[in-house]
Amino acid sequence: MVNTNPKRSDEPIWWSLFGAGGTWFAMITPVTVLVLGIMVPLGMIDAQAMSYERVSAFATSIIGALFIIGTLALPMWHAMHRLHHGMHDLKFHTGLAGKIACYAFAALISVLAVVFIFLI
Repeated sequence: MVNTNPKRSDEPIWWSLFGAGGTWFAMITPVTVLVLGIMVPLGMIDAQAMSYERVSAFATSIIGALFIIGTLALPMWHAMHRLHHGMHDLKFHTGLAGKIACYAFAALISVLAVVFIFLI
């Protein structure tokens, strides 16, 4: 029998943030680490490309601000969603308090990322 009045769920919101964070972490983060963590220190990219003025100009542009916020916030949503469901899988049933703690921490990091961008 089909339930004609199903209970509303907030899971699509969390799963979409989980998916966005996982995609960002899988596709964007490795390139960022390659460029900033390997190619620049080894001199494969000119040091002038990473001068303070150029990096500051990028960080204060709309594209740079969105990139920094995405780099900080989206993987955190992914990690907190994974932690929330991982605790359940390991039989740590924290209930609503665990869910609120995980997602509130991800929201805090997201808000701090936005505040950080506005303070630059």
